Amino acid sequence: MAERLQKIIAQAGIASRRAAEGLILAGRVTVDGQIITELGGKYDSSQHKICVDGKPLTFTETKVYYLLNKPKGYLSTAKDERGRRTVLDLLPEVKERVYPLGRLDNNTEGLLLISNDGDLMNGLLHPRYKVNKTYVARVAGIPTEKTLDKLRQGIKLEDGMTAPAVVKVLETADSEAKVEITIHEGRNRQVRRMFAAIGCDVRALKRVKFAGLTLAGVKRGHYRPLTAEEIAELYHIAGIKQS
Repeated sequence: MAERLQKIIAQAGIASRRAAEGLILAGRVTVDGQIITELGGKYDSSQHKICVDGKPLTFTETKVYYLLNKPKGYLSTAKDERGRRTVLDLLPEVKERVYPLGRLDNNTEGLLLISNDGDLMNGLLHPRYKVNKTYVARVAGIPTEKTLDKLRQGIKLEDGMTAPAVVKVLETADSEAKVEITIHEGRNRQVRRMFAAIGCDVRALKRVKFAGLTLAGVKRGHYRPLTAEEIAELYHIAGIKQS
């Protein structure tokens, strides 16, 4: 059955559909030896030889799902052309071709999902499902409730208004505050930019919860496989029927 090329790539566990579109536009995908650089083409993976970076797609690889407690100093990508450390360096025992689900900044630590299930990755990242992400930020200064109300109501950034956030102060000390914030959007460096918009510089940032999952029992730099129940719940959240 013919399907969109980016969907086929996602089904092979190479990347999410959105990331697969980037691979196509970058000229890294070929179909029967021809480089494809336009989106929208439909193909049958059983009839066409589809390659990414010269490697044929395979669809027999077991799907795997891991929860990683990412330290600072690691890029949330599968590989880096400049040879910098990536989150996959923290999973040397994993033999499947896996990718991070979404991104955490180099200087942000915390919960990151790693998988080769492109469909699930795409679903969880889709804005339609409003998947909650909770962070703890250590910020300079002690914001007042009136100031935090700006985040709760939605605040204007250079790329538009944010959705309302759930925010609460966890503790204060000297001239710093530890603030918990929950959002469901996934803009670039969004939490840092939201705090900057209310005059609070983020000194440290950690994602502590994603789609109901937490870091409980997972030390910094370590990871664990998801349970069958957790995987099923992620499928439910992403609006996908589990095969």
